[in-house]
Amino acid sequence: MCRLFGMHAGPTPVSATFWLLTAPDSLAAQSHRMADGFGLGVFDADGKAVVDKAPIAAYEDRAYAADARKLRGTTFIAHVRYASNGEDTLVNTHPFLQDDRLLAHNGVVQDLDKLDDRLRKLEVMDLVKGETDSERVFALITGIARQNGGDVGAAIAEAVTWIAQNLRLYAVNLVLTTTTDLWAVRYPDTHPLYVLQEGAESPHHSKQTSRISVKSEELEQNRNPVFLVATERMDEHPNWRLLDAGEVLHVDRNLAVHRSFPLPEHPQHLLTLADLDAHAAASQHPLKAA
Repeated sequence: MCRLFGMHAGPTPVSATFWLLTAPDSLAAQSHRMADGFGLGVFDADGKAVVDKAPIAAYEDRAYAADARKLRGTTFIAHVRYASNGEDTLVNTHPFLQDDRLLAHNGVVQDLDKLDDRLRKLEVMDLVKGETDSERVFALITGIARQNGGDVGAAIAEAVTWIAQNLRLYAVNLVLTTTTDLWAVRYPDTHPLYVLQEGAESPHHSKQTSRISVKSEELEQNRNPVFLVATERMDEHPNWRLLDAGEVLHVDRNLAVHRSFPLPEHPQHLLTLADLDAHAAASQHPLKAA
């Protein structure tokens, strides 16, 4: 199962030093099991997206990780890929950038011919550069947002609802960021997705587990509050919360959290592991979870 990570640091940019290649339990260490791609996206001081990614395992690209430590921003998104579809190429590597937004996805959506038809009607098929379902899901969100005046939350709800009603799916977990906002979706309840809002009093800015390493010296020193999203609890903080199935969560520029439940309770065509081909099933199996 691919790794998703998102962080919102509020209105003040911070350094993106939230993983350690040298630690035995780091995100890079997990890429030994999920070696199909590694990517990070932030927004610079001018609000321009900076995406650094490679279609190789994180542990194989030390220069890339070193660069990632230097990036600063208010929102961050990271992904380690275990491919369910699409070759191991740069265009298939998360996060994806569309209309000054970044997205990373975990799950499987099928019937891509139907999805492509919808994208053509929305006139956004040109946004799709690779083969993945993830990039197509993002293009659907982008196309709807272009039509509704840029309401990202409404676009996410409409896009995932359409997918749930019309396509076969195993999971649609995603994190989407702009320079000021973060959205997270868990749908349905196939894969976990956890959230944590760390307050200024929290002592847990530099905890490590066997799943991911998060370390920011700037957060450690300044005790800045942050909001975290991850496929698994990243430390022993008691306030980690599993998103409910169908929850769409929005974190704004001031770290105010808005929860909504606009999605269908059950997808019309929910897949099981037995319905997936061997490669896709291997990529989604819980034992592959990070």
